Amino acid sequence: MSISQGFRSLPGYFEPAAQIRLVEAIRCVIADAPLYVPAMPKTGKQMSVRMTNCGSLGWVTDKERGYRYQAVHPVTERPWPAIPCALLDLWSGVAGYPAPPEACLINYYSHAARMGSHRDADEQDFAAPVVSVSLGDDAVFHVGGPGRNDPKTRMTLRSGDVVVLGGDARLAYHGIDKMLPGTSSLLGEGGRFNLTLRRVTKPGS
Repeated sequence: MSISQGFRSLPGYFEPAAQIRLVEAIRCVIADAPLYVPAMPKTGKQMSVRMTNCGSLGWVTDKERGYRYQAVHPVTERPWPAIPCALLDLWSGVAGYPAPPEACLINYYSHAARMGSHRDADEQDFAAPVVSVSLGDDAVFHVGGPGRNDPKTRMTLRSGDVVVLGGDARLAYHGIDKMLPGTSSLLGEGGRFNLTLRRVTKPGS
């Protein structure tokens, strides 16, 4: 089964020592911008992941106002922390886009967490890719096409892996089917961090 052109999988992009440093940086972000439980628009159903952000903008969702980007944490109402340098370097190395990311969504997956099939479509410029980093336990990831019911390819994402959704794959449906507990010792609490770098606005807008 083919995957949309523009999808790239970069296994083991971050070596173990770099993963440890990146987790330390993410824990500093979380100390300033705590993980919280997001809710779906309209229904208010809680998602199974906990999330936070870093960067000038952060992606949030709640029952009342739905999916959006905003400059402050929805609970603390403080500005998001800065994106760690290692992630800015990653973007520079793989994104092929002339402006830096503005948002890094941090999702924490417990062993029971999932992420339904979705596409990232709340940004202004789809020429900018979505760059995703996996840290911690393995997860079964799926990616399809621009239609929700398009055939899907599944693969296991491991700690240190990077995925790039660009080109035709920029608006491909994707998600996490299940976690594979105990497959990594990186996080003392178990589970997985997924870090998703995004450019929200068009340069110069």
